[in-house]
Amino acid sequence: MPQPNMNQMLKQVQKMQADMMAAQEKLKEQEVTATAGGGMVTVVVTGELVVKSIEIKPEAIDPDDPEMLSDLVLAAVNEGIRSAQELAAKAMGGVTGGMDLGGLGLPGF
Repeated sequence: MPQPNMNQMLKQVQKMQADMMAAQEKLKEQEVTATAGGGMVTVVVTGELVVKSIEIKPEAIDPDDPEMLSDLVLAAVNEGIRSAQELAAKAMGGVTGGMDLGGLGLPGF
């Protein structure tokens, strides 16, 4: 049985690492937008899972029902984070070719 070419494997791993770093940098600039309550609350989240903005329409603010506004903000933020995670998974999946690297103990997986 032939031995694997360690130099070739090392080059592939180094290229994958460089590609992953580039993808992570690109994610910093990418954003997803999520809404709740029919657009009453809009949230923008980066590919790095940073909430950049939350917009609340004035008609969503009911002083007699603060829980509704809280629920709308929570729903929009959670949807924004889910969408940003999906964006990141697609970006990283393209780099790793869909390999599950979580079992390798590498940071970020």
